[in-house]
Parts: sequence; C-alpha cells; structure tokens
Amino acid sequence: MGYGIGQTKPGPSFAEIHANTQARALLGVAEGAGRREILDAHRRVVAQVHPDRGGSNEKVHEANAARDLLLSRLNDA
Repeated sequence: MGYGIGQTKPGPSFAEIHANTQARALLGVAEGAGRREILDAHRRVVAQVHPDRGGSNEKVHEANAARDLLLSRLNDA
C-alpha cells in the first residue's frame, strides 16, 4: 500500500527506537554514526567479547546483531 499526496511514511515504533538505542550502546557509537564507525566499533567489541578472549558466542552474536541492525538503518535512510 502506498502513500498518497500529503501522506508521509509512519515513523519508527518505540520498539524500533529502543532496539536502535540498544545497538548503539552495545557498540559504543553515537546516533548518526556512519558505516565505517559502526564497522570499526563492531570489530573492537568482537575482539573484547570473543570466546578466545574469555567472552562467549552469545556476546559475539549480540555484537553482530547490533552491527547488522545499525547498518540496515543506514541503508533505509
């Protein structure tokens, strides 16, 4: 279903905003972070939480999900 003249796309839901905020916090990036900043932050976080460094697979998966969410938001913009 499209949007007619004068209609705008609905804004993000509370859940989407919360997920985005959580992802930025996990990676330690500010709102408006670019692709390179997100990827660099992801690399740093994964290096810290990797199982080979005493972390866990779950933490790596969380970092990957945060990266993927933030990058998808860039592509949607």
